[in-house]
Amino acid sequence: MKALNYGSLNIDFVYNVEHFVRSGETISSQNMAIFAGGKGLNQSVALAKSGIDTWHAGNIGEDGEFLAEILQKAGAHTDFISRLPGRNGHAIIQKQPNGQNCILLYGGSNRQNTRTQVDEVLSHFEKGDYLILQNEINEIAYIMERAHEKGMIIVLNPSPMDEKIFTYPLEYVDYFLLNEIEAKDLTGFDVCTEKEGIETDALLDAVCSHFPNSKVVLTLGEYGSIYKDEKQKIHQPIVKVPVIDTTAAGDTFTGFFIGSIAKGLSPKEAMQIAAKASAIAVSRQGAAPSIPELNEVYDFGR
Repeated sequence: MKALNYGSLNIDFVYNVEHFVRSGETISSQNMAIFAGGKGLNQSVALAKSGIDTWHAGNIGEDGEFLAEILQKAGAHTDFISRLPGRNGHAIIQKQPNGQNCILLYGGSNRQNTRTQVDEVLSHFEKGDYLILQNEINEIAYIMERAHEKGMIIVLNPSPMDEKIFTYPLEYVDYFLLNEIEAKDLTGFDVCTEKEGIETDALLDAVCSHFPNSKVVLTLGEYGSIYKDEKQKIHQPIVKVPVIDTTAAGDTFTGFFIGSIAKGLSPKEAMQIAAKASAIAVSRQGAAPSIPELNEVYDFGR
Protein backbone atom coordinates (compact mmCIF):
# COMPACT_ATOMS: atom_id res chain seq x y z
CA MET A 1 0.00 0.00 0.00
CA LYS A 2 1.28 3.45 -0.98
CA ALA A 3 0.05 6.99 -0.33
CA LEU A 4 0.13 9.54 -3.15
CA ASN A 5 -0.34 13.16 -2.23
CA TYR A 6 -1.05 15.13 -5.39
CA GLY A 7 -0.69 18.61 -4.01
CA SER A 8 0.85 22.04 -3.70
CA LEU A 9 4.40 23.00 -2.86
CA ASN A 10 4.58 26.57 -1.59
CA ILE A 11 7.13 29.03 -0.35
CA ASP A 12 5.68 30.70 2.76
CA PHE A 13 6.57 34.32 3.49
CA VAL A 14 5.54 34.82 7.12
CA TYR A 15 5.10 38.30 8.57
CA ASN A 16 4.61 38.78 12.32
CA VAL A 17 2.07 41.57 12.90
CA GLU A 18 0.18 43.05 15.83
CA HIS A 19 -3.10 42.54 13.98
CA PHE A 20 -4.25 41.53 10.50
CA VAL A 21 -4.16 44.30 7.91
CA ARG A 22 -7.55 45.93 7.46
CA SER A 23 -8.98 47.46 4.30
CA GLY A 24 -7.08 50.65 3.41
CA GLU A 25 -4.55 50.15 6.21
CA THR A 26 -0.75 49.99 5.99
CA ILE A 27 1.17 48.50 8.91
CA SER A 28 4.74 47.39 9.56
CA SER A 29 5.64 43.81 10.35
CA GLN A 30 7.83 43.03 13.34
CA ASN A 31 9.87 40.56 11.28
CA MET A 32 9.70 38.24 8.26
CA ALA A 33 10.74 34.61 7.79
CA ILE A 34 10.67 32.21 4.84
CA PHE A 35 9.49 28.62 5.25
CA ALA A 36 8.59 25.64 3.11
CA GLY A 37 4.83 25.18 3.00
CA GLY A 38 1.71 24.55 0.98
CA LYS A 39 -1.01 22.23 2.19
CA GLY A 40 0.27 19.53 -0.14
CA LEU A 41 3.86 19.67 1.07
CA ASN A 42 2.82 19.94 4.72
CA GLN A 43 0.54 16.92 4.47
CA SER A 44 3.19 14.89 2.65
CA VAL A 45 5.70 15.66 5.39
CA ALA A 46 3.14 14.59 8.02
CA LEU A 47 2.21 11.44 6.06
CA ALA A 48 5.84 10.43 5.68
CA LYS A 49 6.59 11.12 9.33
CA SER A 50 3.54 9.06 10.34
CA GLY A 51 5.37 6.03 8.96
CA ILE A 52 3.72 5.20 5.63
CA ASP A 53 5.22 4.96 2.14
CA THR A 54 4.53 8.49 0.85
CA TRP A 55 4.90 9.86 -2.68
CA HIS A 56 4.39 13.51 -3.58
CA ALA A 57 3.30 14.67 -7.04
CA GLY A 58 3.27 18.29 -8.13
CA ASN A 59 5.36 21.11 -9.57
CA ILE A 60 8.07 23.45 -8.38
CA GLY A 61 9.30 26.63 -10.04
CA GLU A 62 12.82 27.93 -10.51
CA ASP A 63 12.94 29.14 -6.90
CA GLY A 64 11.49 25.99 -5.32
CA GLU A 65 14.16 23.29 -5.40
CA PHE A 66 14.58 23.43 -1.63
CA LEU A 67 10.98 22.25 -1.25
CA ALA A 68 11.79 18.89 -2.86
CA GLU A 69 14.81 18.59 -0.59
CA ILE A 70 12.62 19.09 2.48
CA LEU A 71 10.25 16.36 1.33
CA GLN A 72 13.17 14.00 0.77
CA LYS A 73 14.53 14.77 4.22
CA ALA A 74 11.12 13.95 5.73
CA GLY A 75 11.15 10.57 3.98
CA ALA A 76 8.74 11.26 1.10
CA HIS A 77 9.50 10.16 -2.47
CA THR A 78 9.87 13.04 -4.93
CA ASP A 79 10.09 11.17 -8.25
CA PHE A 80 6.83 12.73 -9.45
CA ILE A 81 7.74 16.37 -8.80
CA SER A 82 8.24 18.31 -12.04
CA ARG A 83 10.58 21.29 -12.42
CA LEU A 84 9.00 24.17 -14.37
CA PRO A 85 10.22 27.59 -15.55
CA GLY A 86 8.86 30.61 -13.70
CA ARG A 87 7.94 31.35 -10.11
CA ASN A 88 6.99 28.76 -7.54
CA GLY A 89 3.62 28.91 -5.85
CA HIS A 90 3.83 30.94 -2.66
CA ALA A 91 1.84 32.25 0.29
CA ILE A 92 1.92 35.54 2.15
CA ILE A 93 1.04 34.80 5.77
CA GLN A 94 0.22 37.33 8.47
CA LYS A 95 0.67 35.93 11.98
CA GLN A 96 -0.67 37.59 15.13
CA PRO A 97 0.91 37.28 18.62
CA ASN A 98 -1.77 34.74 19.65
CA GLY A 99 -0.65 32.40 16.84
CA GLN A 100 -3.66 33.01 14.57
CA ASN A 101 -2.91 33.59 10.91
CA CYS A 102 -4.43 34.67 7.60
CA ILE A 103 -3.06 33.56 4.25
CA LEU A 104 -2.93 34.93 0.68
CA LEU A 105 -2.02 32.34 -1.98
CA TYR A 106 -0.32 32.73 -5.37
CA GLY A 107 -0.73 29.60 -7.50
CA GLY A 108 2.37 29.82 -9.72
CA SER A 109 3.76 26.36 -10.54
CA ASN A 110 1.00 24.71 -8.50
CA ARG A 111 -1.53 25.66 -11.18
CA GLN A 112 0.37 24.14 -14.12
CA ASN A 113 -0.43 20.43 -13.86
CA THR A 114 -1.34 18.71 -17.14
CA ARG A 115 -3.48 15.64 -17.81
CA THR A 116 -0.50 13.94 -19.41
CA GLN A 117 1.38 14.45 -16.14
CA VAL A 118 -1.55 13.06 -14.15
CA ASP A 119 -1.82 9.94 -16.30
CA GLU A 120 1.88 9.25 -15.97
CA VAL A 121 1.87 9.66 -12.18
CA LEU A 122 -1.22 7.54 -11.60
CA SER A 123 0.14 4.73 -13.78
CA HIS A 124 2.44 3.91 -10.85
CA PHE A 125 -0.41 3.35 -8.37
CA GLU A 126 -3.12 0.74 -8.00
CA LYS A 127 -6.31 -0.30 -6.24
CA GLY A 128 -6.12 0.20 -2.48
CA ASP A 129 -3.45 2.89 -2.61
CA TYR A 130 -4.37 6.20 -0.97
CA LEU A 131 -4.74 9.47 -2.88
CA ILE A 132 -4.67 12.64 -0.77
CA LEU A 133 -5.90 15.91 -2.27
CA GLN A 134 -6.39 19.52 -1.19
CA ASN A 135 -7.62 22.44 -3.29
CA GLU A 136 -4.45 24.35 -4.14
CA ILE A 137 -3.69 22.79 -7.56
CA ASN A 138 -5.48 22.48 -10.91
CA GLU A 139 -6.90 19.36 -12.62
CA ILE A 140 -8.29 17.94 -9.36
CA ALA A 141 -11.49 16.66 -10.97
CA TYR A 142 -9.47 14.78 -13.58
CA ILE A 143 -7.15 13.36 -10.91
CA MET A 144 -10.16 12.12 -8.94
CA GLU A 145 -11.79 10.54 -12.00
CA ARG A 146 -8.67 8.60 -12.95
CA ALA A 147 -7.95 7.57 -9.35
CA HIS A 148 -11.52 6.33 -8.90
CA GLU A 149 -11.23 4.24 -12.05
CA LYS A 150 -8.15 2.58 -10.52
CA GLY A 151 -9.89 1.90 -7.21
CA MET A 152 -7.70 4.18 -5.13
CA ILE A 153 -8.91 5.39 -1.71
CA ILE A 154 -9.58 9.12 -2.14
CA VAL A 155 -9.05 11.61 0.71
CA LEU A 156 -10.12 15.24 0.25
CA ASN A 157 -9.34 18.24 2.41
CA PRO A 158 -11.29 20.92 0.45
CA SER A 159 -9.12 23.84 1.47
CA PRO A 160 -9.10 26.59 0.43
CA MET A 161 -12.84 26.25 -0.06
CA ASP A 162 -14.16 27.86 -3.25
CA GLU A 163 -16.71 27.31 -6.02
CA LYS A 164 -14.43 24.89 -7.88
CA ILE A 165 -15.09 22.26 -5.20
CA PHE A 166 -18.60 21.74 -6.57
CA THR A 167 -17.24 20.80 -10.00
CA TYR A 168 -15.36 17.81 -8.54
CA PRO A 169 -16.86 14.28 -8.39
CA LEU A 170 -17.29 14.47 -4.62
CA GLU A 171 -19.22 11.19 -4.55
CA TYR A 172 -15.88 9.44 -5.08
CA VAL A 173 -14.40 10.75 -1.82
CA ASP A 174 -13.79 8.07 0.82
CA TYR A 175 -12.59 10.45 3.55
CA PHE A 176 -13.47 14.12 4.02
CA LEU A 177 -11.39 16.18 6.45
CA LEU A 178 -13.17 19.48 7.07
CA ASN A 179 -13.31 22.41 9.41
CA GLU A 180 -16.64 24.03 10.32
CA ILE A 181 -16.57 26.67 7.60
CA GLU A 182 -15.74 24.11 4.90
CA ALA A 183 -18.49 21.78 6.14
CA LYS A 184 -21.06 24.59 6.12
CA ASP A 185 -20.07 25.75 2.64
CA LEU A 186 -20.07 22.19 1.32
CA THR A 187 -23.59 21.47 2.57
CA GLY A 188 -25.26 24.88 2.64
CA PHE A 189 -25.73 24.46 6.40
CA ASP A 190 -26.37 28.00 7.72
CA VAL A 191 -27.08 27.59 11.42
CA CYS A 192 -24.59 29.09 13.86
CA THR A 193 -22.72 26.14 15.36
CA GLU A 194 -22.67 25.54 19.10
CA LYS A 195 -19.51 23.51 19.36
CA GLU A 196 -20.68 20.97 21.91
CA GLY A 197 -24.40 21.19 21.29
CA ILE A 198 -26.96 19.82 18.91
CA GLU A 199 -25.93 22.16 16.08
CA THR A 200 -22.53 20.49 15.77
CA ASP A 201 -24.29 17.15 15.44
CA ALA A 202 -26.61 18.66 12.85
CA LEU A 203 -23.67 19.98 10.83
CA LEU A 204 -21.95 16.60 10.93
CA ASP A 205 -25.20 14.86 9.98
CA ALA A 206 -25.59 17.26 7.05
CA VAL A 207 -22.16 16.30 5.68
CA CYS A 208 -22.89 12.59 6.11
CA SER A 209 -26.30 13.01 4.49
CA HIS A 210 -24.76 14.69 1.45
CA PHE A 211 -22.03 12.05 1.21
CA PRO A 212 -23.44 8.83 2.72
CA ASN A 213 -20.59 6.66 1.43
CA SER A 214 -17.87 8.84 2.93
CA LYS A 215 -16.15 8.89 6.30
CA VAL A 216 -15.95 12.37 7.80
CA VAL A 217 -13.57 14.13 10.18
CA LEU A 218 -14.85 17.51 11.37
CA THR A 219 -12.29 19.71 13.14
CA LEU A 220 -13.61 22.21 15.68
CA GLY A 221 -10.56 24.25 16.73
CA GLU A 222 -10.26 24.46 20.51
CA TYR A 223 -13.18 22.03 20.84
CA GLY A 224 -11.26 19.19 19.22
CA SER A 225 -12.52 17.05 16.36
CA ILE A 226 -15.19 14.46 15.55
CA TYR A 227 -14.96 11.37 13.35
CA LYS A 228 -18.09 9.79 11.92
CA ASP A 229 -18.85 6.86 9.64
CA GLU A 230 -21.90 4.63 9.21
CA LYS A 231 -21.10 2.72 12.42
CA GLN A 232 -19.60 5.12 14.93
CA LYS A 233 -18.97 8.69 16.05
CA ILE A 234 -15.82 9.59 17.99
CA HIS A 235 -15.07 12.90 19.70
CA GLN A 236 -11.39 13.72 20.20
CA PRO A 237 -10.54 16.65 22.54
CA ILE A 238 -7.55 18.82 21.72
CA VAL A 239 -4.29 18.30 23.54
CA LYS A 240 -3.65 21.63 25.26
CA VAL A 241 -0.26 23.27 24.70
CA PRO A 242 1.03 26.86 24.47
CA VAL A 243 0.19 28.04 20.95
CA ILE A 244 3.03 29.54 18.91
CA ASP A 245 1.89 29.09 15.30
CA THR A 246 -1.26 27.39 13.96
CA THR A 247 -0.20 27.40 10.29
CA ALA A 248 0.31 23.63 9.85
CA ALA A 249 -2.09 22.37 12.52
CA GLY A 250 -4.74 21.03 10.16
CA ASP A 251 -2.23 19.57 7.72
CA THR A 252 -0.41 17.77 10.51
CA PHE A 253 -3.70 16.36 11.77
CA THR A 254 -4.64 15.19 8.28
CA GLY A 255 -1.31 13.53 7.59
CA PHE A 256 -1.09 11.66 10.87
CA PHE A 257 -4.77 10.65 10.81
CA ILE A 258 -4.64 9.21 7.29
CA GLY A 259 -1.21 7.71 7.91
CA SER A 260 -2.51 5.93 10.99
CA ILE A 261 -5.63 4.68 9.19
CA ALA A 262 -3.51 3.42 6.29
CA LYS A 263 -1.36 1.47 8.75
CA GLY A 264 -4.47 -0.31 10.04
CA LEU A 265 -5.11 1.61 13.26
CA SER A 266 -8.68 2.18 14.39
CA PRO A 267 -10.29 5.60 13.85
CA LYS A 268 -10.11 6.21 17.63
CA GLU A 269 -6.39 5.50 17.71
CA ALA A 270 -5.84 7.58 14.58
CA MET A 271 -7.71 10.55 16.07
CA GLN A 272 -5.64 10.40 19.25
CA ILE A 273 -2.34 10.28 17.36
CA ALA A 274 -3.41 13.10 15.02
CA ALA A 275 -4.44 15.30 17.97
CA LYS A 276 -1.06 14.82 19.65
CA ALA A 277 0.86 15.52 16.44
CA SER A 278 -1.18 18.66 15.79
CA ALA A 279 -0.57 19.89 19.34
CA ILE A 280 3.18 19.53 18.91
CA ALA A 281 3.00 21.40 15.59
CA VAL A 282 1.16 24.44 17.00
CA SER A 283 3.73 24.74 19.78
CA ARG A 284 6.45 25.41 17.18
CA GLN A 285 7.23 28.08 14.60
CA GLY A 286 6.63 27.53 10.88
CA ALA A 287 4.64 25.13 8.71
CA ALA A 288 6.56 22.05 7.54
CA PRO A 289 9.38 22.57 10.09
CA SER A 290 6.87 22.32 12.94
CA ILE A 291 5.64 18.81 12.04
CA PRO A 292 6.92 16.24 14.56
CA GLU A 293 8.55 12.86 14.10
CA LEU A 294 6.48 9.78 14.95
CA ASN A 295 8.55 8.94 18.04
CA GLU A 296 7.87 12.45 19.38
CA VAL A 297 4.15 11.86 19.01
CA TYR A 298 4.27 8.50 20.80
CA ASP A 299 6.39 10.00 23.61
CA PHE A 300 4.26 13.13 23.96
CA GLY A 301 2.46 13.32 27.31
CA ARG A 302 4.18 10.30 28.84
